[in-house]
Amino acid sequence: MQFTEADKQQIKDKGLTQKRISKQIEIFKREIPFVSLRDAATIGNGILNFNEEELQKFAKSYEKHIQNLAVVKFVPASGAATRMFKEFYKFLEGYNYKSESLNSYLNYEKATAIRLFLIGLEKFPFYDIVFEATKKNYPNFDELSEGKQFYVFVKTMLRNNKGLNYGAYPKGLLPFHKYKNSGIRTAFGEHLNEAVSYSTIDSKAALHFTVSKEHLNRFKEEFDNIRKIVEDKTHTTFDISYSTQKEFTDTIAVTPNNKPFRNDDGSLFFRPGGHGALIENLNDIDADLVFIKNIDNVVVRKYQEELAIYKKALAGKLLDTQTKIFSILESIEASIPDENGLHDISYFLQNELNINMPIDFFKFSEKYKLAYLKDVLNRPIRVCGMVKNEGEPGGGPFWIKNDRGHSELQIIESAQVDLSNPTQLKIMKNSTHFNPVDLVCGMKDYKNQKFNLLDFVDENAGFITKKTIRGHQVKALELPGLWNGAMAKWISIFVEVPLITFNPVKSVNDLLKSAHQVKMF
Repeated sequence: MQFTEADKQQIKDKGLTQKRISKQIEIFKREIPFVSLRDAATIGNGILNFNEEELQKFAKSYEKHIQNLAVVKFVPASGAATRMFKEFYKFLEGYNYKSESLNSYLNYEKATAIRLFLIGLEKFPFYDIVFEATKKNYPNFDELSEGKQFYVFVKTMLRNNKGLNYGAYPKGLLPFHKYKNSGIRTAFGEHLNEAVSYSTIDSKAALHFTVSKEHLNRFKEEFDNIRKIVEDKTHTTFDISYSTQKEFTDTIAVTPNNKPFRNDDGSLFFRPGGHGALIENLNDIDADLVFIKNIDNVVVRKYQEELAIYKKALAGKLLDTQTKIFSILESIEASIPDENGLHDISYFLQNELNINMPIDFFKFSEKYKLAYLKDVLNRPIRVCGMVKNEGEPGGGPFWIKNDRGHSELQIIESAQVDLSNPTQLKIMKNSTHFNPVDLVCGMKDYKNQKFNLLDFVDENAGFITKKTIRGHQVKALELPGLWNGAMAKWISIFVEVPLITFNPVKSVNDLLKSAHQVKMF
């Protein structure tokens, strides 16, 4: 690939290299192969299910050790609220209150989302805010027809001109919950409250939010606004840090013929690399344990203690597993175990870490046995909560065939699977669990050194998607997802957690679910 001098300067200014861009273009040319599913991970086949005794044991183990750990809650929070209001933008474009009734529009458009919104209107945490702003913009509001009243309400809620512009908000700063005494709480604020219940050390909690550059100051302002209230209520001080997606993780877009797509001024066109780019941000966190949870997955306070017990148990399971791994690594540094010791390690790898040993492992020389064990054990660890699949879109836990022909556990997205293959489609449909992005990560090795997480990324696990840019079809490259290919070479343990731990807000109507509602007395 030949770059112009202007291209070379643009690439350099973004912190990229020509070699990296050329490699991305080669990926478009050869395409990314589908993964090969072997089986869906299920209870007893890759997914653990704690009984009450185990739940309490692991939770208490974490509580016992937390004082000696550096713990951070890591929250991807760059998503905008635009998609939450998709149906309402369509409504503003398509509804003519002058010539048709609201009910007529809802019927012929089969607008069930808007009808549900109307039914629960006063239960939304932002209802009073939007209503007051609407009446201010339209002093004759009470005299308007029902259709126009709702139209101007939605317009005030979403539009920027004298409106609240909620659709352009970062999702983390949108009003999520409303309490009788403490008022409105955003998802950002609820993450602070939640952190208190499982990641506080000496009345301090550390949280890191990855945010869009244009919204960074708004997050800081929100924290300044609520800091005293939350700290006084929880008796906790908060250490909040932020980062933005690094510009050098952007990826080039290409035409259908795999030529670089260009802006009108002739410059190369780059796109954000997706949430997989955040492995760079995570790699900058210096902590023993990191909890990862998406910004929109929060609950009202009455459910937070129930949620916390599972968070603690996942962390306790990680610490228990880590202790065993560290013990093995420390022992084999001194001497290679005897045959019985190797059998014990082999059993541990296969039954607790889901790592299938090579069938000829016991024929390896001592040197290669040692090298193999160090390689598979000296890695970051993640314990991932999995919820029962109830039709949510997204990834799930599967056994796949890796490039060495061995089975391994991974979190796989449907886009990575050849769904035109009947066998693969059947395995996908047999999936019983869903990935709710509920992770606890062990970030340091047995010598207490921080892993370089970039060493454990599967570069071949990205996604190629088709987009329309200024009316042109282009191909875009997303980096290996943060909890998919970016963590593909980690030690992975999957544990079933209850549905109460998974309450994302993908549509605005999700705020009507019980996990987001507070009874107002």
